[in-house]
Amino acid sequence: MSEKITAELRTEFGKGAARRIRRADKVPAVVYGHGNDPIHLTLPGHDTMMAIKHLGANALLELDIDGTSQLALTKQVQVDPIRRVLEHVDFVAVRRGEKVTVDVPVLVVGEAARETLVVSDTSTVQVEAEATHIPESFEVDVTDAEAGTQFLAGGLDLPKGTTLLTDPETLLVNVTAQVEQDLGEEPEAAEGDEAAEGDADSGEGAGDDAAEGGDEE
Repeated sequence: MSEKITAELRTEFGKGAARRIRRADKVPAVVYGHGNDPIHLTLPGHDTMMAIKHLGANALLELDIDGTSQLALTKQVQVDPIRRVLEHVDFVAVRRGEKVTVDVPVLVVGEAARETLVVSDTSTVQVEAEATHIPESFEVDVTDAEAGTQFLAGGLDLPKGTTLLTDPETLLVNVTAQVEQDLGEEPEAAEGDEAAEGDADSGEGAGDDAAEGGDEE
């Protein structure tokens, strides 16, 4: 699945040129791959951001470059940390039917059995898939899973044409028993409080004696 974006060839480079592009609500981008020279582009900011947000980490875009179509797989996205807008995008050129290696997110869904803790050990797995059929994510369903249950990479449900490259024995999600908070230190704290109260009482007594002595004088 891909989305079509109209791109413009970029002839200006450097920080100043990039700032001018962003002020025009556009995004500087580069397409690498297939032994060709990098293609420097300018993309429409809003449309590109929405396409990447909709398609996920491995967004596949169909770039229209001066009437020529180029499939491009998103590899690196730079986002302004404050304004949350795209600053730059790196793509890898791909062809239909071509196999690519990508990291796909692993999502945990469902609720495990009561009094358990669900720990996610691995957030992505690496697979080989056709460029036009890259899975957006894989789900690990922990519904009613008991403590001691482990979910491994080899147990993922892979779509046809997708090959797992991550070690099948890689632990993805671990369901453990929930550990209750140890309240054993409370008595010590209480003893400490008593000691503090004793010191306070001694101080008060000394203060009273001093006050009485003063009165006598």
